[in-house]
Amino acid sequence: MKSGRTGETQSRLRLLNLGTVMGSMSAVGALLVAMDTRSWQAAVLLAVGLVTALLVVRQWTVGRYSPLALLALAVTAAVWVAGALAADVPTGVYAFAVVATVIAFEVPRLRWVIAAGTGASAAAIIAVRLAAAGDGPVEVLLRYAVVTPCIATPGVVLTVLAYAVHDVIGELGRAQEREAELAVMRERVRFAGDLHDIQGHTLHVVRLKVALAKRLLEDGHGDPARAGEELDEVHGLVGDTIARTKELAYAQRRLNFSAELENAKNLFEAAGIRVEVERTGEVGARAGEMLGQVLREATTNILRHAEAGHVWITVSGAGITVANDGANGAGKAALGGLAVLRDRLASEGGRLTVEQEDGVFRTAAAFPGAREQGRTTGR
Repeated sequence: MKSGRTGETQSRLRLLNLGTVMGSMSAVGALLVAMDTRSWQAAVLLAVGLVTALLVVRQWTVGRYSPLALLALAVTAAVWVAGALAADVPTGVYAFAVVATVIAFEVPRLRWVIAAGTGASAAAIIAVRLAAAGDGPVEVLLRYAVVTPCIATPGVVLTVLAYAVHDVIGELGRAQEREAELAVMRERVRFAGDLHDIQGHTLHVVRLKVALAKRLLEDGHGDPARAGEELDEVHGLVGDTIARTKELAYAQRRLNFSAELENAKNLFEAAGIRVEVERTGEVGARAGEMLGQVLREATTNILRHAEAGHVWITVSGAGITVANDGANGAGKAALGGLAVLRDRLASEGGRLTVEQEDGVFRTAAAFPGAREQGRTTGR
């Protein structure tokens, strides 16, 4: 489970990473082309390699690596070799280094193949340049054994940094999902504990009383009246347990409003949702239980059905308002629990309203006769 705002933040981080990487690689590549070319033909050739590398990086940085990167590797390799042999410019290795690094990360089994091909290409270029007339061995070795690796290094470093940032962004998303899942699990464990508290003790007592009634009825000198009393108590216990279980299922047990408010904040924060709480008064004992139920139901609806990035909770002595920016057009269709609470609030003299406007879904519950007592804010 991942909130809409968390996903939006990750997208923004990916775009920021893309912009930073593309800007850096473009600037370095353009500078190399401008410094090392002696003709427009060589400039066009090197520009083709640079644009090809940037297209691969653009797709890869936003999480869409394409197998066509292998074709791009062949293109940039051809640009590197052709530039070195035909125009005596080693700058083409920059684009090749970028694409080769991307493929090395995405297809680990090709790393040794790429390394071997790179070494063979570099050796072939040096051999051809040494055999060419007019090229001194010192100049060739300096240009293609020393300068070429220096040109390739920025491409490799920038690509490695882009991969590291991309990996951190992905880990951030996975961590947010794990935290949200843990928050849901904690809530389930809490519910299971409440259910055990209600039913565990009752079932144990029922078992003992039924066994006692059975002995009273089977004994030759039994006491049917006493057995009947025991069974009546069992009947009462079962009825009470059914009622309490129903209350729990519909979040109708007595709730501590402050505890519910803190629990809601923790759940939202664990799901990566920003939550702001404003208290303009203290909830009275009369309204606290019902408003706690409304808060719990509203929290559940937001986590399950909305794509919220921001939640606002306003508490006053008269009521509570829970708003979120994740309205997706299906909000009111999923409010079965709140519909039940609306009727219960009405029977207690309160009112519950829900509304959706400008992408914000708002749930408000109030007891008009209650009085406000103070003002605190929190976040």
